[in-house]
This record gives sequence, structure tokens and C-alpha cells, in this order.
Amino acid sequence: MNLTYKRAAIEDIDILTKTRIEVLRAANKLSDDIDMSEVERQSCNYYEKALCDGTHIAYLIFDANCFVGTGGVSFFQVMPTYHNPSGKRAYIMNMYIRPAYRRRGIAYKTLDRLVCDIKCKGITSISLEATAMGRPLYEKYGFVKMNDEMELPE
Repeated sequence: MNLTYKRAAIEDIDILTKTRIEVLRAANKLSDDIDMSEVERQSCNYYEKALCDGTHIAYLIFDANCFVGTGGVSFFQVMPTYHNPSGKRAYIMNMYIRPAYRRRGIAYKTLDRLVCDIKCKGITSISLEATAMGRPLYEKYGFVKMNDEMELPE
């Protein structure tokens, strides 16, 4: 393996958007016949804005010229709290490694790059949603399950 970790730039929107749809299909067990055109369009719009204004960072991983995977983080602001006086938060998302490259430490290295970038911005509040497959990776890195967060379903 000859892996390269590339920080995504505006010219990478097509691969980021395509991979986002792959991730959503895999995570939600969606077949290829489910229409994702609106999600794809909105994802492209999101990347166009967020990559330029710094509210999103992503890494693309390649083995020579072959795309292997990706990981990203979105930055956002909430009201300051006792535990997070700045109110700045980071949400890790879109972690995906192609099946043939899994179990080789690539996701861990990608996660580490993202966490380092987050900490360089002085952000200490970092969260993510974990699939059953991803949970062991995040636990190994030090993430813990949250008990107090709730969600209002659609």
C-alpha cells in the first residue's frame, strides 16, 4: 500500500459528494434504486460553502491513484456552557473506508488527523454518531457513549 492522505479542497467536491451518498446508502442500508438526487445536490451545496468558509474539513485517502476512503468534520457554534465556555463544537462525520482496505488502521489514522485539526482550532467539544461497525474504532480512540443526549424523531 502506498497511502496518501489529502486534505480536501474545492476541486474535490465531486468525490466528496459521491462518497457522501455511498456512506449514507451504506449506513442506512439503502438500495441503489432509492432516489438520492436531492441529498446529493444539497451535499454538493454544503461542500461548496463549508470548504470555503472553514466550517468543514475532510481528508481523502488514496492508494496510489485508487480512492480508499474519507473522513470529515463539521464545525459549529452553540451557546457557551460551563463545560464548553467557547460554545465551539466539532462533529466528526462521513468516516468511510472501502471494504478491501478495512482493518488496516486507515480509519484510525484519518480520525487522528481530524482530531488533531480540531484541537489545533482550540475546540474540545467533539462528538459523532457511530454505526455498530465504527463503534470499536471510536472506543479505541477514547470516545465514550453519551447518555444524556436525546433526539426528536421525524
